[in-house]
Amino acid sequence: MRSNASTPEEYIESLPADRKKVFAELRNAFRKNLPEGYKESMAYGMITYCIPLSTYPKGYHVSPGTPLGLVSIASQKNFLAVYHMGLYMDSKLLKWFRDEYKKQSKGKLDMGKSCVRLKKLDDIPFKLFADLAKKITVETYIEKYERVLKKIGKL
Repeated sequence: MRSNASTPEEYIESLPADRKKVFAELRNAFRKNLPEGYKESMAYGMITYCIPLSTYPKGYHVSPGTPLGLVSIASQKNFLAVYHMGLYMDSKLLKWFRDEYKKQSKGKLDMGKSCVRLKKLDDIPFKLFADLAKKITVETYIEKYERVLKKIGKL
């Protein structure tokens, strides 16, 4: 479900009552733990944490003029979603995340390439997402992102 909210607060306010508190806690896991330099905004109808164009003017290669997003969080029809590009592009980070998820959650990990689907609202490993948020500095993300772009011939 793509939201038309223009601010993160408006986004959360638009959620069903049973999701507001849980989603706000998920949001805080990222807000309080991302390294300095990421900015919270709305993009693609989701709350997104990105590198502002003032820091990385090249932005997202697929959509020039758009800040480079690392994490987006969204409330979908049947689950909450965390889209984390670091999990998509860094196999060591992905392995760490999968291993820690097994330790910190009772449920089975439901994940696509970069999307973690959280279907059980009472079993979200908030500490794991807080720890994940700390893992990639702005500088590291730009370096990894440009390395991938070079590899695929886009830089």
